[in-house]
Amino acid sequence: MQATTRLSAAGQSIWLDNITRDLLQTGTLEAYIRDLSVSGLTSNPTIFDKALRQGSSYDASLRAHARPGISDEALFFELALEDITRAADLFRPIHERTAGVDGWVSLEVSPLLASDSKSTLAEAKDLHARADRPNLFIKIPGTADGLDAIEESIFAGIPINVTLLFSAKQYRAAADAWLRGVERRIEAGLNPNVASVASFFVSRWDVAVAGKVPASLDNRLGIAVAQETYRVYSTLLQSVRWRRALNAGARPQRLLFASTGTKDSKASDILYVKGLVAPLTVNTMPEGTLRAFAAHGEVARELSADGGDSAEVLRSFGRSGVDLEALSARLQKEGAAAFVTSWKDLLSVIASKTAVSKELS
Repeated sequence: MQATTRLSAAGQSIWLDNITRDLLQTGTLEAYIRDLSVSGLTSNPTIFDKALRQGSSYDASLRAHARPGISDEALFFELALEDITRAADLFRPIHERTAGVDGWVSLEVSPLLASDSKSTLAEAKDLHARADRPNLFIKIPGTADGLDAIEESIFAGIPINVTLLFSAKQYRAAADAWLRGVERRIEAGLNPNVASVASFFVSRWDVAVAGKVPASLDNRLGIAVAQETYRVYSTLLQSVRWRRALNAGARPQRLLFASTGTKDSKASDILYVKGLVAPLTVNTMPEGTLRAFAAHGEVARELSADGGDSAEVLRSFGRSGVDLEALSARLQKEGAAAFVTSWKDLLSVIASKTAVSKELS
């Protein structure tokens, strides 16, 4: 049995952390679904920025959608919705077979709206309605400014992928926002089954402390913080509030491990997949990591619900001078800024390609 099949059988969903028009047009995504147990897909501004920069796959659609008065942002969302809805249709049989647990795709709101909860909510509603697919997550950053938009979106019945979480504390705040939205739906007599995942970013922790801690701690921080976050997740699953919501018809918000591509060339290329096996979770992998795990992956022991040795590992980093809370805040701030940069670059690429198209027409 292939490693990806074993991982799926262990109860962890495998999602692809990428989308390009080439993936769709060449049948590669269909092959990943068929052969590598891929059951979902995520996207972000950086992924779309890279996709539009490489080659000419989007040029025809750019020409078709470009019209007087349309903004670069509006043009981007028309292109993105073409890809996202096509991918959603490929995953639709999985979504139906799993009764809505799996088969999801994700599209992020504009990062420029991060501090404006009302505009974020409005865009989340608009994108979800335009896509008109039951298996679409709208991604909203789990920053302090994003929590109200997450709660309001859940209350409005919009499935949400909470992104840019870097600590158990940040995860807990996002989970509470989801639950408040669900509880408000229960009180209002609405269906509380509004799907959500909470995306915890793993590898950036190790990049942040590389060369700053003893060699014995190299590439251990990301997994340790993920273990601690999984402990909090497991505790919430058993909490009275969650069980009341589940009893009323809600489904749990699943923990998703994101940024699981290994950044250190000296470390295992499946480090963050092998080390984060856990049922009722998602691991969203870059293509290289997915193929590597399929080729030589191992499904070893699962994460412990009590956090395993994570507390002691985290204390070791503290003794080495790493302020974990300050670093988690910095990583979230930097992650949000990086998405803004990618967003602006993306719109610049669209503007330049549109200008070239006009010159050639």
